[in-house]
Amino acid sequence: MLNKDMTLCISLSARPSNNGTRFHNFLYEALGLNWIYKAFAPTDLAQAIAGVRGLGIRGCAISMPYKEDVIALVDRMDPSATAIDSVNTIVNDGGVLTAYNTDYSAIAQLIQRNGLDTASSVLLRGSGGMAKATAAAFRDAGFSDVTLIARNEQNGRALADLYGFRWLPDAEGETADVIVNITPIGMAGGVDEHALSFTEEQVAAASVVFDVVALPAETPLIRAGRAAGKTVITGAEVATLQALEQFVLYTGIRPSAEQVRAAEEFMRAQ
Repeated sequence: MLNKDMTLCISLSARPSNNGTRFHNFLYEALGLNWIYKAFAPTDLAQAIAGVRGLGIRGCAISMPYKEDVIALVDRMDPSATAIDSVNTIVNDGGVLTAYNTDYSAIAQLIQRNGLDTASSVLLRGSGGMAKATAAAFRDAGFSDVTLIARNEQNGRALADLYGFRWLPDAEGETADVIVNITPIGMAGGVDEHALSFTEEQVAAASVVFDVVALPAETPLIRAGRAAGKTVITGAEVATLQALEQFVLYTGIRPSAEQVRAAEEFMRAQ
């Protein structure tokens, strides 16, 4: 039952999904916590963050396109966020807002879990906050043959230079062993929700197809990768891993592996 003593956590995104809401609320109930989680699409980011502080909201997940804009609105930056100048999590301790990034750890875990070969060539498409976390994870895992695809030359070249990668304005004629979409292409509700972020030829040439878009879990790129018999890594997997670390930051509790699997199944059953 809703009550006045509940602890509130929220998410802020241009196009909210139910993923975090279902994942966190499932675990709150499973662990007997008097907490509740709600997703929002803010009309004013600064006012939304002021509300987190002023209303005593314990935690706030940050999604595209706010991962960089929110930096100026917090009090402290954890090294996980400072290292890549990107935020996906805010924790409120008595009105002091500390920013973290759990995207990086999620990508790093998936690279390791899927046994990706560091000798593989990689195409990363995107240059926003999530792209920073992804590029850093690939660099730190030992990948060096990486090309960053971004139409914005200033952002794309700067990000590529930061990690010692190559930059190109488009992916035409490019192929790689691992292709990774870090743009909103394929996201439900967007103008490009039915579009492929890489061509069918690029999918055919790859061995691993990775899409960080979490909604839907089966994006056009992931469907194309499955149809071509490739190893696929979905944004839903990223969402689960990063949400788990957010849950721990908010509550101080690490659920069991069985509880996490149950929460993930509940999240994907929507």
